[in-house]
Amino acid sequence: MALRRYLLLLAQEHLEFRLPEITSLLSLYGGQFSSEQEIRVNSPFWILSIPSEEMARGLMKRTVCAKSIFELWGHGRSAGELYESLKNYPADKMLPYLQSDSTYKIHIHTFNKTLTQAQKIKKIDALEFLPFKGKVNLKTPEHIFWILEDYGMNPNDVPEEPIHLYFGRWIADGQRELIESYSVKKRHFIGNTSMDACLSFIMANHARVKPNDIVYDPFVGTGGLLISSAHFGAYVCGTDIDYNTIHGLGKASRKNQKWRGPDENIRANLRQYGLEKYYLDALVADFSRPIWRKGMLFDAIITDPPYGIREAPRRMGSQKETVKSAEKSTESHFFVSSSYHLSDIFFDLLKFGAEYLVMGGRLVYWLPIYRPEYTEEIIPRHPCLKLISNCEQMLSSHTSRRLITMEKVKEFKDQDENSYLLDGQYLPYRGHNSFREKYFSGVTKRIAKEEKDNQK
Repeated sequence: MALRRYLLLLAQEHLEFRLPEITSLLSLYGGQFSSEQEIRVNSPFWILSIPSEEMARGLMKRTVCAKSIFELWGHGRSAGELYESLKNYPADKMLPYLQSDSTYKIHIHTFNKTLTQAQKIKKIDALEFLPFKGKVNLKTPEHIFWILEDYGMNPNDVPEEPIHLYFGRWIADGQRELIESYSVKKRHFIGNTSMDACLSFIMANHARVKPNDIVYDPFVGTGGLLISSAHFGAYVCGTDIDYNTIHGLGKASRKNQKWRGPDENIRANLRQYGLEKYYLDALVADFSRPIWRKGMLFDAIITDPPYGIREAPRRMGSQKETVKSAEKSTESHFFVSSSYHLSDIFFDLLKFGAEYLVMGGRLVYWLPIYRPEYTEEIIPRHPCLKLISNCEQMLSSHTSRRLITMEKVKEFKDQDENSYLLDGQYLPYRGHNSFREKYFSGVTKRIAKEEKDNQK
């Protein structure tokens, strides 16, 4: 099948997450990531080869990282190169959109520079050599064409002329409006660690969630990660050790509100967005003690495990600890917990994914990192799971978290149970059990430095 060239216009946000999102979505639709030129990872303009316009539209129905996609008719490093490229574009591919009974408009988009109206008109007039036969209609055109100009990445050194120019037919916009419509600020039920809407959708896209999938979050909290998967048509469920959060009881996380109201629970969140039919359930359970029957159950596991900054990681204590805490508690369901080491959480998570994901299913999770000690070797591995992508989000100057995407590529056998202990990978990651101390030691050092600087 002949690949056609498309221009992708990307949002300049979460730059590291964009390539894995686009790659994952293309593979979801049966395509393969194929770029005609070397992708400038931080640039908002990517030229892709995609088999069909239908696939390009499918991609845009899912992506939150891309703004728009265009059928690329020409591009160059100067106006002359662009015009030459347009003249060489096959006429039979242009003509269906230039008929005398059609309407059109031309839009100009510039990156890192603002043009006057007069400059824009001049650039549009320069395209008069194109065989447009239809009428201009600025309000409701049948076809929209874009001139896109790239003036580089440095706002302090903007060139006089663009370094790249593109011309194409607009095909579709991405799903950027989901970021606003699903904003945590407007959500009924939130907690201290509710995931930002944009990242939540990125995670669902990295996981290649599709209609009728079953998606599980083992550290479900207030259920923010379930919402994005349900939006894409998946059935969602979760577990959490915190009885109050699962049942929407106790103190509210929202400012100026003391207690949670009756509509503050995970089901109500999905109902708020018209997604309740996709909600299977959320159970009170300890992830370190799996409750599921053996076999492949989940198409995707998407989660943000607790790493102890705002909420301490916990698991059920021993019987002795349980009795002790039950004596202090008025309700028996409050008796969590002994500490749950970070290294144990992540290796339990990989082992669970290896056992309970369907073949080709994906595990997407956040891994906290103390940056001065980071090397790729400390990313937990499992023989049944292949690492697909690893994207960093900064938390502070010395800490970050990495979005890890893994795909199940091998059937789980009993001998894989403790396979992570064999290759010594367990040991390097144990250093991250003290992530919380390192996080706050860095904060303390920064405050001390700022105070010292202020005294100068």
